[in-house]
Amino acid sequence: MSSQSKGDTSAIRNDSSPEQPVGPLATKAGFGSDIVAETLRALDLPYIALNPGASYRGLHDSIVNYLGNKSPEMLLCLHEEHAIHIAQGYAKVTDKTMAAAVHSNVGLMHATMAIFNAWCDRMPMVIMGATGPLDAARRRPWIDWIHTSRDQASMIRQYVKFDDIPGSPEAAREALTRAKWIAETNPKGPVYVNLDVSLQEDPLTGDLPPFDVNRYAPPICVGPTPQQVSDILKLAKGAKNLLIVYGRFSRSEQGWAERVALAEKLGASVFTDLKVGASFPTDHPLHVTSPGMPANPPAEAALRKADVILAFDVVDLGGMFKNHMGDTAPDAKIIHVSMDHRIHNGWSMDHQGLPPVDMFLSADAGEVVSALVAALADVKAPALPARKHEPIAIRADNERPLVRDLALSLNKALGDRETCLMSTTIAWHEDWWPLRHPLDYTGGAGGGGLAAGPGISVGGALALKDSERMAVGIVGDGDFLMGATAIWTAVRYKLPLLVVVSNNSSFFNDELHQERVAKTRNRPVENKWIGQKMIEPDIDIAAIAGGQGALGIGPVHSIGELPKAFADAIAHVEAGGVAVVDVRVVPGYA
Repeated sequence: MSSQSKGDTSAIRNDSSPEQPVGPLATKAGFGSDIVAETLRALDLPYIALNPGASYRGLHDSIVNYLGNKSPEMLLCLHEEHAIHIAQGYAKVTDKTMAAAVHSNVGLMHATMAIFNAWCDRMPMVIMGATGPLDAARRRPWIDWIHTSRDQASMIRQYVKFDDIPGSPEAAREALTRAKWIAETNPKGPVYVNLDVSLQEDPLTGDLPPFDVNRYAPPICVGPTPQQVSDILKLAKGAKNLLIVYGRFSRSEQGWAERVALAEKLGASVFTDLKVGASFPTDHPLHVTSPGMPANPPAEAALRKADVILAFDVVDLGGMFKNHMGDTAPDAKIIHVSMDHRIHNGWSMDHQGLPPVDMFLSADAGEVVSALVAALADVKAPALPARKHEPIAIRADNERPLVRDLALSLNKALGDRETCLMSTTIAWHEDWWPLRHPLDYTGGAGGGGLAAGPGISVGGALALKDSERMAVGIVGDGDFLMGATAIWTAVRYKLPLLVVVSNNSSFFNDELHQERVAKTRNRPVENKWIGQKMIEPDIDIAAIAGGQGALGIGPVHSIGELPKAFADAIAHVEAGGVAVVDVRVVPGYA
């Protein structure tokens, strides 16, 4: 890539975008930010979600008046957290990176929680920051001083994979190329590149030498050795009760089919994890459960019965053992395949408790599954009986919905439509919504930070906008209210999206914590709601949605109202709109 011929976008204008720049556009790079913009294009970053700010006004101009607001296309967000969460949701669906931009130190402060979510979720993104000017003699009085930090990335360095503050346009090309390369290399994660205002706004003194980004970011694939494949299969084939635990994987259909084939060929029982995206059909005869909190009897029984446990990039393997077996380690031989240890550090405890492991493979989990299936090519999987399911009934029409009734009713209303569940609540249970495809569910927020559900759902809608699959986000009321203005971005850019708010009018999880404390201290549990319930005044969630241009429906107080509410919302989304349904559920968990 040279500093020439990247500005004429007449042949690639995005006519579907609501934000079309008028010409004439620049046809030759003239400023440092133009080099940054054309590097973003060369790196195939299709979008940049942002909340604007003067610190990167140069880059903003270059994307609009040099690139024509295409590749990347700007997505205006009303809060920096939304920009990060949209990039996270996009990556959860596509396994690919998009960009986000935050304004100086103050924008980065807003974005920190969302960056932590993306870090814990191991989702790649290129975050563009800005500061300035680093040369104090060039700072405008007051405003430039409070928006300049000596080491801005220090606020997030412990939960990004890489950060840099390049000192020239040429260095910026390399920094961005390295950043995206690192972000997309397993274990994946967010990266941060901070641009000095002067770098962006100073005129170029001449053309830069050619720079082909593809030659500086070679793909990295870490697979197993033949001996490791042989050792795993020796243990697996010799097991009387093999248990496979599937954790983080890509959204690849081929990978999904290989995971099913591996379990069937080995006759293994299977656990999955609702903290991460769908990895195995949850209504398959070999699927036992998705262990979580609290412990469940099927998981405990399977763990105690297993003589070999084959785990693939499990988020919290040690915690799963402890939660279901106490302080007693499993008797089984434990094999764990993961590369996650390569980015663990001492600041964040997202590495979880150290699990007992008898064989460890520092390799890509998907590559290991592929190698194992290839080695079992001549093994025929036995026929399996269909799994028997006791139907779960939706309760009477006049009842206030449980979260279960909400889930079952929505699933029934969606019927055979292809959907992508971008978010669920802490009250969710696997039996309410069978997962049969890698895009049926993309997992949780990662770091447990509220405000994530709406933005992640918008990011999923962005990724799915040209597909037949509908993005669906089921969020709690606290999560929605903290992230509600992410809905505006979905409406603005015509991203079809269905959001259902499971509304118990409380930060209910903390009510339960207050109840536990009160019981421990022999104090009245009747006071657990104080400082928790969002009542008097009641919050009109449908009005919040409607005020941003979405269809707001609700509040829905009874099960009998759910079919029409969901039918109306689905029809609106299928017509290209955004719908938010407020369902008042009974407080409680599965």
